[in-house]
Amino acid sequence: MPRTALRVRRWAAIAVLGGLLAGCGATDDASGTAEPAAGPSTSTEVRPIEAATRITDTKGVTVSPEKPPQKIVCLVALCDDILVELGMTPTATNSAVLASPGFLGKEKAAKVPLVPGGFLSPEVEAILSHRPDLVIGLEDTHGKLAPALKGATTFWPVQPGSWQDSVGYLRDLAALTGRTEEGEKAERTFRARLARAEQARSDRTALIIFGSDENFGVATPETDVAAGLFPKISHYPWKSRGVDGSYSLEEILARDVDVLFVETLSFGAPDGRLSDKLADNPLWSRIPAVKNGKVIEVDSEVWAKGRGTRSLGIVLDEATAALR
Repeated sequence: MPRTALRVRRWAAIAVLGGLLAGCGATDDASGTAEPAAGPSTSTEVRPIEAATRITDTKGVTVSPEKPPQKIVCLVALCDDILVELGMTPTATNSAVLASPGFLGKEKAAKVPLVPGGFLSPEVEAILSHRPDLVIGLEDTHGKLAPALKGATTFWPVQPGSWQDSVGYLRDLAALTGRTEEGEKAERTFRARLARAEQARSDRTALIIFGSDENFGVATPETDVAAGLFPKISHYPWKSRGVDGSYSLEEILARDVDVLFVETLSFGAPDGRLSDKLADNPLWSRIPAVKNGKVIEVDSEVWAKGRGTRSLGIVLDEATAALR
């Protein structure tokens, strides 16, 4: 996969841009395909959220805006996700997730200003032109902007590694904005969705792949927040192989994948679906999911990049429907 594709997908996963595709999760066997543990059932209990002027997040970062933030610039889709959950709209963004049907939709999303420079290099001057109370970005990618933003606004670097982290960030922003009831409701809705999906856990083998061409990658629970849900709702025998490892179609064929979710990543103009490109490989048609019409092209803005409770709720709904 081209370096650009790897870098961008890693942003869409949890470790993001520190060194190509995946984090360095350990494997349980030499092949790296041991089944990740599903873990205990998810609790639906939601602790009350109290409004706060200062929080310390799940990664130990302390954030203390000068006032409850209302004008928030999002440099990572997790921020957009949380704001929509809280009934807010970003002052500006560099994400396309807002246009997705489960968010604002194309018409309303088009009214939110875009930050020039894209995800990798957002322009500081453009960010500050919106006079934000708070700027939220990805620590691995946007931490370098902190010195330029210091003194003009509050910068919050986030780094979600699991759905629990995403819930923590939701609760923290709900506390800072005073939208505690909305935060509790969003968390409760997500936990209920996850608990229902766990109770109806499928014995089918699932797989999420991503890419922009035939050199695809596999989303693993150690390196992708959405993939981290899958051992709880299906058979998901995929483990991270580190920065240089991936899976071949031969290995995927050997695992008898029943349902295959495909995230097509586009860079600039759309260039066709990943599943169509992989169809040129004769092994592709032999995968059970392909034979049985269970290849699902999903919205990569939601599945790969959202990583908040709204995005993950959509992932759960779409995945459990396909896995029945």
